[in-house]
Amino acid sequence: MKTYRIGQIVPSSNTTMETEIPAMLQARYAEFPEERFTFHSSRMRMMHVNPEELKAMDIASDRCAVELSDARMSVMAYACLVAIMAQGDGYHRVSQERLQNTVKDNGVEIPVLSSAGALVDTLKEFGYKKVSIITPYMKPLTKRVADYIEAEGIEVQDSISLEVSDNLEVGLLNPENLLEHVKRLNHDGVDAVILSACVQMPSLPAIQRAQDQIGKPVLSAAVCTVYQMLKTLGLETRVPNAGHILSGAKPQQA
Repeated sequence: MKTYRIGQIVPSSNTTMETEIPAMLQARYAEFPEERFTFHSSRMRMMHVNPEELKAMDIASDRCAVELSDARMSVMAYACLVAIMAQGDGYHRVSQERLQNTVKDNGVEIPVLSSAGALVDTLKEFGYKKVSIITPYMKPLTKRVADYIEAEGIEVQDSISLEVSDNLEVGLLNPENLLEHVKRLNHDGVDAVILSACVQMPSLPAIQRAQDQIGKPVLSAAVCTVYQMLKTLGLETRVPNAGHILSGAKPQQA
């Protein structure tokens, strides 16, 4: 049996990634009994999803990376999508390189991912050229997310903004409601639907059901983060009932 340490750099008011990431990875135990995961977090202060708090929080990510590297993670992820996307197009590359160097300066080599990078990289790997998205953000931030995705060469056909500015309230949104929201989303002709383009908006219980409902791949920022974590660890990219991306399908099969 091998144990993998999963590190997450999270906003102080976030709760969802610390439930959905363990839920997905622990759901593998029946199929992969030789695997075990432990989960560790370091927090950046943030209560409201606005540009000022996002900028201040991003600066704190370096401290969090050092703290997690002290415990020798197997992989770590900067688990706030909009904090990175709000800093400008392509910023996930800048952030990941900086955090990687910060960890290296602490005397260890640990792969550092980000949810923003995981989302766009996974869309590219699976050849998804056009998507529609649902976010909990106010409309200006949703536009920033859509613009960021489009700057990576992926068209955003439609978006729904739930317009919840309080980050704690975002974490309390009912994922069951996403099954109704997706009916209002224009997903005709898209390659995939991003059911939650936010790591704090719960969506895992609805991913597979939404996919079955609309008949095309459904994913989330959290699903893509787990996909990239598993790839980085050299493990099979399979999690039951978590949509096409985590079905074990290879990118060329998309």
